[in-house]
Amino acid sequence: MYKSSLALAVALGVLAQQAGAAGFLEDSKLNLSSRTYYYENDDHSKGGLNQDETAEVLKLDYLSGFTQGTIGVGVDAQILYGLHLDGGRGSRPASNNSFWPSEHDGSAVDDLTRGDANVKFRYSKTELHVGGALAPQLPILLANDSRAMPQNFDGAIITSKDIDNVTLVAGDLQHSTGRASTNSTGLSVAGATQSSNQFAFAGGDWKVTKDLTLQYYHADLQDFYKQDFFGLVHVLPIGDDQSFKTDLRYFRSRSQGENSSNAAGYAFSNNGGYAKNAGEVDNNTWSSIFTYQLGGNSFLVGYQSVSDDGGFVLLNQGNVTTNGAKATGLNNEDNGGTSFYLFTDSVVNSFIRAGEKTKFAQYAYDFSRIGVPGLKASITYLHGDDIRDITGSGPSHSEWERDARIDYVVQTGYLKGFGTTLRTGSYHNDGSGTTNPTDQTRLIFNYTYAFF
Repeated sequence: MYKSSLALAVALGVLAQQAGAAGFLEDSKLNLSSRTYYYENDDHSKGGLNQDETAEVLKLDYLSGFTQGTIGVGVDAQILYGLHLDGGRGSRPASNNSFWPSEHDGSAVDDLTRGDANVKFRYSKTELHVGGALAPQLPILLANDSRAMPQNFDGAIITSKDIDNVTLVAGDLQHSTGRASTNSTGLSVAGATQSSNQFAFAGGDWKVTKDLTLQYYHADLQDFYKQDFFGLVHVLPIGDDQSFKTDLRYFRSRSQGENSSNAAGYAFSNNGGYAKNAGEVDNNTWSSIFTYQLGGNSFLVGYQSVSDDGGFVLLNQGNVTTNGAKATGLNNEDNGGTSFYLFTDSVVNSFIRAGEKTKFAQYAYDFSRIGVPGLKASITYLHGDDIRDITGSGPSHSEWERDARIDYVVQTGYLKGFGTTLRTGSYHNDGSGTTNPTDQTRLIFNYTYAFF
């Protein structure tokens, strides 16, 4: 937390020094967001303990403008306060803290607070952010916001739009604070107990035409893996209120450093599946998504293929020691849970084990087309098969998931902007999955008040 505290101190110093500068205050934004989150998880395990919890999180975001001059200076700061409302020791597995940190006896922590900030600089159409409270949304790294608390990173990210129709991004991140944690850790992969303090990346999006975008990104998690991403997004207008969207994605991931050397603590779990070389990162993943939009209707189908030699890799700090917890067996915080840029990042499962071939489909409807603005709904089905047996010699396996989602945002009146989301997921497998057959429900209420 030392670097985060230092960044916050620097940011507050800049704020005090520049408070009177034109643009710094005039373009500032101060928002208070409230999120009430109900989380239910039933894994149908014999003798297992279901998870049934509710929490309230308040998030205060301050985003300054930039000082005038050739190089503008600003600051972004964030403070979060979380309160656990329901779900005592008897309503949450002590071994599963993905929703909320635990006390030493396995019960939920009553409340928690965390804060962070970053200093930002702007030259022309290029911005540099240095410090904490960073939440990148990139193909090679998606900060997770699927629980009550958001995931944040600290380091440096630079984004440039100085070239017409091109967005360039580069960065170097050192630590993460997870969705169920108040403490930062180094960066790692699923199954590893050691971490790295360097996740370097670079890439960009090129809007070739108004309908075609090409993407390339490279990421390097020191001592774990190197990853290249190629993407293509094309939208074909067909007629009045009709379009056909093609979204193609390819990831190539290879081991490096300590992971290549099979060093203790650096092994990748390969998502609980088969690996040609145990613990080593070695994967190619292809994904194709096709969406036909007609009025308020959206029909999506897709196919994803994970290569045979190992599972898809992404940042995951779930087994890295946080605040000494796992070193003493208390497991009271969880810094895992990074999202990933594939359609199979579902409510319950991920569909990213070695050899897995996943077919998926979704139907969505926007009810504004029939006079109910703000209301949207969707239903999704995914089926994965050809999953390589973990022994490498047994029969292949399969799994499936069915998800549903309803979103509503109040459009007018005192509650304008108040949002409600209901998500459900039902997951099953042929007995080989790393996750038990599971039913999950998430009910979320969001509201943001803008002070200025």
